[in-house]
Amino acid sequence: MNQQDRIISIAKKTIETESKAIANLIDLVDKEFAGAVDHIYHSKGRVIVTGIGKSANIATKIVATLNSTGTPSIFMHAADAIHGDLGTIQENDTVICISKSGNTPEIKVLVPLIKGMEIKLIAITGNGDSFLGQQADFVLNAYVEKEACPNNLAPTTSTTAQLVIGDALAMCLLDLRGFSSKDFARFHPGGSLGKKLYLRVSNLTSLNEKPQVSPDTDVKKVIIEISEKMLGVTAVVEDGVIVGIITDGDLRRMLTKSDTFTGLTAKDIMTRNPKRIANNAMAVEAIEMMDKYGITQILAEDKGRYSGVVHIHNLTKEGII
Repeated sequence: MNQQDRIISIAKKTIETESKAIANLIDLVDKEFAGAVDHIYHSKGRVIVTGIGKSANIATKIVATLNSTGTPSIFMHAADAIHGDLGTIQENDTVICISKSGNTPEIKVLVPLIKGMEIKLIAITGNGDSFLGQQADFVLNAYVEKEACPNNLAPTTSTTAQLVIGDALAMCLLDLRGFSSKDFARFHPGGSLGKKLYLRVSNLTSLNEKPQVSPDTDVKKVIIEISEKMLGVTAVVEDGVIVGIITDGDLRRMLTKSDTFTGLTAKDIMTRNPKRIANNAMAVEAIEMMDKYGITQILAEDKGRYSGVVHIHNLTKEGII
């Protein structure tokens, strides 16, 4: 087997091993899991997620997922907790402790301290009989048969299982809280997903110039308007109402049909009844219209009156296409 084939084989074997381990977790979800979710849902405090080593890395991701889906959470490193960070925990908080073995020295020191604070403790561990498992109020079983590592040493399958348990926990809480797409957008205003859920056409038209000419504007001035506003288009407007559109393409087609544009006006070359979108429509609707009609700009209107232009570059710049 050459090196390339060996690499592909190892990668596939790793994915296969981890996917089987994740599938096996389905049978490990039980009343303990449901009890943990129910407790967090009714808790008045925050969720403190802790761990050591690679489990600490997983803890930070679980915290991020919980926070972004409506469950206030904080990461606390298990080693730092026994050197002062235990003060992070407040009354009514819940602690989730992640450990494959449940028997590490740091865990054995930390757990009694947490229990002494009369704080509910949830364990995510592959060993329910461990020190952590025996002390926890709820045990979320993250058992895996073996690591993807050929020496069964490097945390691979086990940390993947911990991550999946954390995701399952977060999704159950999301469902109980009735967490909607609008809530998601509120927590992710800077992300592309959030922008798709809150960004409106008006947010984009306000970024652009507002090219417009009247039906009787001569073609030379039309060209100047399109060039100066740098959107490749101008609206043809009469008494504030859109009556047509002229694009760079319309100008090129005009030049192929006529040797001179002397005497021509906007109404002679414009496209009548152009596609348009409401100023308060969602930006994703503009994307859908551009895609459907194969166009790169669309005119916007507010209560029937011309309000500006949305260009595909606006949508690209915002990162939503």
